[in-house]
Amino acid sequence: MRRADRLFQIVQHLRGGRLVTARQLAERLEVSERTIYRDIADLQGTGVPIEGEAGVGYVLQGGFDLPPLMFSRDEVVALVAGARLVRAWGGAGMARAAEEALIKVEAVLPEGERARAAAVQVHAMAPEMTPAVRALIDRLEQAVEAREVLEFDYVDGEGQGTLRRVQPLGLWFWGKVWTLVAWCELRDDFRMFRLDRIRGMSPTGGRFAPDRRRSLHEFYRSREIAEGR
Repeated sequence: MRRADRLFQIVQHLRGGRLVTARQLAERLEVSERTIYRDIADLQGTGVPIEGEAGVGYVLQGGFDLPPLMFSRDEVVALVAGARLVRAWGGAGMARAAEEALIKVEAVLPEGERARAAAVQVHAMAPEMTPAVRALIDRLEQAVEAREVLEFDYVDGEGQGTLRRVQPLGLWFWGKVWTLVAWCELRDDFRMFRLDRIRGMSPTGGRFAPDRRRSLHEFYRSREIAEGR
């Protein structure tokens, strides 16, 4: 990460009136605490109103460089409801990001819009989302981004298991059920795998190159053809 990008991220993490420690910032940005101390000092030296000290934590004064965002009532409802759904049904990383997004949205909204966001009564509960399920979602999302070939045992609806070696392309959420869209090397075709039927997933150490014939775009096209659209 470039230093300029890191300084911007520090300011973003400090928004919302929260006390954030140097250790927390160092973990999120994957740098040393000493680097954070130096960056904070540099930001303060340029006039960014950061208060606090080493060993205690830092907070950004309200009103600093906040972009004037204006949302309609429906947009506020959509943003808040969407973030809450992701927080409830997403992977652990998605849930943390959704929480951060809610805090940042609230921080940049004008007073009236902030009250409107707080009044949104759209909530989501997901007792099925255990830490293991959330971790699997995060792991698959990382594999999709890295084009990492995976191997796992897959149990079908009749309880029959097969060893699959796949090229993961994307994740779909069906409302309580997550599926992995992938190119299955066993079937030599696209397949969708329910995450709750995946067992013993492990990396193979292999990577797959982009291939138009095995891309997510081609998968969507094949679905449209199958459905007559």
